[in-house]
Amino acid sequence: MWDDAFPSFLIGLREGLEAGLIVSILVATLVRAGAKSRLPQVWTGVLAAVALSMSFGAVLTFTAASLSATAQEAFSGTLSVIAVVFVTAMVFWMRRSARGLSGELKEKVTGALGTGAGVLIVTSFLAVGREGLETALFLWTTAQAAGESAGPLTGAGTGLVLSAGLCWGLYRRVLRINLTKFFTATGVVLIVIAAGVLGYGLRDLQEGGVLPGHTAYAVDLSGSVDAGSWYSTLVQGVFNLTPTMTWLQVVAYVGYLAVVMTLFVGGVRATNQAPKPEREKAGAAQRPEGAAEKADKGHRLRPAWVVPVAVVAVPVVIASFAVALGRPKSAAAQTIAVSETECGKGFTAPEPGRQTFQMHNTGGKTSEVYLIDPSTSAVYGEIEGLAPGTTRTLVATVAGGTYAWRCVPTGGTAVTSKALRVTGGGSAKAVVPVSEKDLAAPLREYKAYVDHGLATLVAQTRTLDDDIKGNHLGKARTDWLTAHLTYSSLGAAYGTFEDFDKKINGRADGLPDGVRDTDFAGFHRLEYGLWHGESAASLKAPADRLVASAAGLRKAFPSQDFDPSDLPLRAHEILENTLQFELTGDTDEGSGTNLATANANLAGTRELLTVLRPLLTTRAPELLPTVDADIARLQTLLDAARHGAAWTPVDRLDATARARINGATGQLLEDVAPVPDLLEIRKSA
Repeated sequence: MWDDAFPSFLIGLREGLEAGLIVSILVATLVRAGAKSRLPQVWTGVLAAVALSMSFGAVLTFTAASLSATAQEAFSGTLSVIAVVFVTAMVFWMRRSARGLSGELKEKVTGALGTGAGVLIVTSFLAVGREGLETALFLWTTAQAAGESAGPLTGAGTGLVLSAGLCWGLYRRVLRINLTKFFTATGVVLIVIAAGVLGYGLRDLQEGGVLPGHTAYAVDLSGSVDAGSWYSTLVQGVFNLTPTMTWLQVVAYVGYLAVVMTLFVGGVRATNQAPKPEREKAGAAQRPEGAAEKADKGHRLRPAWVVPVAVVAVPVVIASFAVALGRPKSAAAQTIAVSETECGKGFTAPEPGRQTFQMHNTGGKTSEVYLIDPSTSAVYGEIEGLAPGTTRTLVATVAGGTYAWRCVPTGGTAVTSKALRVTGGGSAKAVVPVSEKDLAAPLREYKAYVDHGLATLVAQTRTLDDDIKGNHLGKARTDWLTAHLTYSSLGAAYGTFEDFDKKINGRADGLPDGVRDTDFAGFHRLEYGLWHGESAASLKAPADRLVASAAGLRKAFPSQDFDPSDLPLRAHEILENTLQFELTGDTDEGSGTNLATANANLAGTRELLTVLRPLLTTRAPELLPTVDADIARLQTLLDAARHGAAWTPVDRLDATARARINGATGQLLEDVAPVPDLLEIRKSA
């Protein structure tokens, strides 16, 4: 989490120290002027600044949450660029003002002592508020980049607490810090971080459709850099540098870093060479305590709590109105009927944006219901298995276009409601439906792949059987792995193989006698015997049964029911099994070849995605490059564990290598997760 926390820690420490120094100078000036009674006015201004900053953060968070995915990208990217501008200005301002800050503030405070409480409140509010707004904006930006990680909040909190301790030490004169050097060093680091934030922001603007070039990659190291490794995570979290970057990101990063860093370092040198200014004679401008007390007499009639409460309440109220106005009008009040006779009843054209609909089944049959574009049948939202008399929530993002409801009762006829036009801008992503006809060609291709694989499997198991009969157990171990990998590459068909899979690739888990159980059969039974010193005579019967099972599957497969909807599901399930069984070593019966099996599973996944590629290209073109990069990354990691014909056993992998393989498999699993939804067979009218 530290990789996500460090940028926020640095901004919290630096901005907190700036604000804390300002407050310390204000307090010290009042104390030395004998005007302690005016301290509550300083704290009131500070409280107002904190309330404003937190309210600003709330507006950013809740307003962004109400936007569509594309709009969120554009909003986040815009604010990232603004944050870079603010941080850059702050770095240069503090470098220039660090030396004269104390004298400038003392002059303002002593000038305010002869006036009413409002001037001192405004002075402290403006001095602290700017730092707070900059902090809120930068933290929001880094939090967006970190996703759901708690790192930014943890880092910022740690930095603020540490800065408060440093300010207390400086005020009490128990610490001595060269502030000029501190702000110079942190300024250099912040410029590097800001360059990454700029690149991240521009990438968001590209993905939000505001800027072009989102597929024009200048750098693509996804195939050679492990995105889940500690060093990759650290670089991405701290500097926002990713294995894949567009030309715009690279040019902006390098250009910003070159220009801003040159100006900053050059300015530091010029400042260091300039003569130190004379110390301000602050005492000459200070007014006696009596003047301050006299100026404050007219303001003591109101209760002491009124102003502090007001300065906190006003930003909160304004922020609440901003959030309310920023949210699109919700269609939550709409209750839509679902049935063969009343499909879509109660539907009125909603406002663009994220909407909530209450779907109520008024019919007598369990139904599916879809929010669709009637011209293309593209689906924006859906509910399956809506029972009669029940109500469930459907959330969907709508934009300008035409919408209708499609109700599909179980065993009944699909009904489409009257279409309504939604006016306005924005964008909404729909899924083009897939029919059994669409999956027919991929299914034929994959069945041909499996049929060819089974023919190879039969021949390889016969070779293995001959090895055992001839007592060539060394050769049998080699041929066992060859045959087992052939079978493992057919993962998408496991659900179609019926009872044959248990006979060919069954595990000892759950059997009463474990590896000694008579029902323990197939590849893993032979693996146990071959790597635990069993004789050829004891392995002959299991080998004969394996040959018979493979031949029986080859004969039965053409007539077995292969549901077309299984193809999209298997893309995810193969990898789930790999992560659960192979990468844990759970299925290792002595050969230590789990990574070889994982490699075969990956080959099966690649083949499956190949036959599905035409359908995925038209529905999610951005998905395939990501998945291809994931596959290449995992393939590279698995290849590193292969040494000729031998493989490193899972339990002998070092911790880093094992974590990388698990991480790469998990990432691939996550990225193929949308495939079943994208290619789900949906009923049409």
